[in-house]
Amino acid sequence: MESMMIKTWLLLPMLFLSANYLIQCVNGKPQVPCLFIFGDSMSDSGNNNNLPTAAKVNYNPYGIDFPNGPTGRFTNGRTQIDIITQLLGFKKFIPPYANLNGSDILKGVNYASGGAGIRDDTSKTTMGFVFSLGLQLENHRVIVSQIASKLGSIKKAQRHLNKCLYYVHIGSNDYINNYFVPQYYPTSQIYNTEQYAEALIQELSLNLQALHAIEARKYVLVGLGDLGCTPNAIITHKRDGTCVDEQNAAASIFDNKLKSLVDNLNKKFSADSTFIISNSSLKSANKNSNGFLVVNAPCCPSLLVGGLCIPDEKACSNRDEYVFWDQFHTTEAWNQVIATLSYNSFKHLVEQETKMKLEPINEITSQLSASS
Repeated sequence: MESMMIKTWLLLPMLFLSANYLIQCVNGKPQVPCLFIFGDSMSDSGNNNNLPTAAKVNYNPYGIDFPNGPTGRFTNGRTQIDIITQLLGFKKFIPPYANLNGSDILKGVNYASGGAGIRDDTSKTTMGFVFSLGLQLENHRVIVSQIASKLGSIKKAQRHLNKCLYYVHIGSNDYINNYFVPQYYPTSQIYNTEQYAEALIQELSLNLQALHAIEARKYVLVGLGDLGCTPNAIITHKRDGTCVDEQNAAASIFDNKLKSLVDNLNKKFSADSTFIISNSSLKSANKNSNGFLVVNAPCCPSLLVGGLCIPDEKACSNRDEYVFWDQFHTTEAWNQVIATLSYNSFKHLVEQETKMKLEPINEITSQLSASS
């Protein structure tokens, strides 16, 4: 009897610890230790603010619903990756590379740059300097070196980086600010849409494999969706509210090739890596408005050239009913819908690590319970 009582009292603290761990995973502790973000204006949180570029939005009415006002986010409030960051359990948003200011880089960095593309030349003729995906990788290598110094060795840095989530949302500018502006870029004369998508995918593949070489193992890749359904595409092509089929078709070719790329990379790196594709918000906006009343017009008065909000102009008051904030970027309300769908599409990837951490505790509690 005494032995049974001792085992019971041992079991209760262990069950308490197990339950407490589960509570911490849900409330406060991130499901992954770190998150690195690569992309364009859909994810930019301020990297362009001090760059010589027209692709920056650190002015009103951007950030009208964000706690700190305008920060360089291309929406009225939180971006999709901001919301995903919260769903992952991070207490703070991942800081932009341009403004780390003593931030804990072990938890991740946001490298996304408005106007950025997979190609280095994308947007630079039309908008000025931006951090292309290749330059974002260079910035990441700087951070990886700093992480190695912080942790004391390359091996410790590798173990840490292996557990991180790598979010990549890029490619739309390679069409909007490259392929579909033949007055500035010759790409549409050099490639047909099939060839161009293939060239982009090959370059993206090289960049992802370069990330793998510096210990990235968990990837979430976001597709382009229906680029022809943005207010800018509709306005500039005078479609009276209807989408531009040519642009949608080109983006669809890219998205199909992206799916094939994900399949191929999963096969190539099956031993240690996972690649997951997440649908774009633009594809969802075209097919299902989810109760949103305005799906093809911007909430803020915006410029025809560039499609950004006119500085200090008053935005619509019913922005929760709008899919688009300006002529290209979605509202926080729509971002909330898509971020939740996106998170649900890859949460099993981050839950695997939580499950692995819980297994030793569960095994001990099971053994104690059986023996009591």
